[in-house]
Amino acid sequence: EAPSEAMAREAELFERARELQHLNVELSEANIRDHQVAVTLQKAMLLTPDLEKHTDVVVRYLPAVETMNVCGDWYDVVDLSGGRFALAAGDVVGHGLEAAAVMGMLRSVLNAAIRALERPAHALEVLGLYARSMEGALNSTAVKAMVDPSSGLIIYSNSGHPPPVLVHPDGQCELLSQVLDPPLGARPKHVPCSQAGQPYTEGDSLVLYTDGLIERRGEDIDAGLNRLCETLSRHSALEPRRMADTVLDELGVAGGAHDDISLIIARL
Repeated sequence: EAPSEAMAREAELFERARELQHLNVELSEANIRDHQVAVTLQKAMLLTPDLEKHTDVVVRYLPAVETMNVCGDWYDVVDLSGGRFALAAGDVVGHGLEAAAVMGMLRSVLNAAIRALERPAHALEVLGLYARSMEGALNSTAVKAMVDPSSGLIIYSNSGHPPPVLVHPDGQCELLSQVLDPPLGARPKHVPCSQAGQPYTEGDSLVLYTDGLIERRGEDIDAGLNRLCETLSRHSALEPRRMADTVLDELGVAGGAHDDISLIIARL
């Protein structure tokens, strides 16, 4: 090969490399824009009008880091009749815009169901039936807890989700784990959801969250639950906003984690 031909080939390869680098930069910028759009859309779908009426209920949502995909975590606060209100948390399998869209629809269905039926188990049954009819919704998890001040009970139902935690002022923590059904649509046929009641007293804190708060790679989930309860116990006297921020900080996820994180803390 003549020197001139080698130089021409080298110049061509250099130009192709420069074009590929330019395309990679454009692709990276497009992915960042898409991610920002997805996160904005997800936050819009998580708007919770009833939350504004509850000064003792706080929520925190942290998108996943180290990934350009959004996830399907969600939370909700719903006012009901007779001074009751309901909290919810859920998690859709998968990542990306599809998971975010599924999350938005499941959240809306459960919001409407608890308003109409006012029983957590019945509301999750409706959600389970809906999940069977929707692509991408099967095996999602959700927990619904209704706080009833007149009876002093937290009535809850759980479809495959990490258990809520009831934190007493003295630091004692109770997992609301008396009932646990499989994730939405996981059974071959529809089965009614179970439901339980947990007494509470004024000053207790009810904590709902998604698995990104407690799960760590290579670690049993019980270790994560114990770590959460120990952290909540140490800071049970804090008001909800400080408690939420302190929990995120001490669990090492204040700057985000490999999975989305939703956290709700309600001072009862």
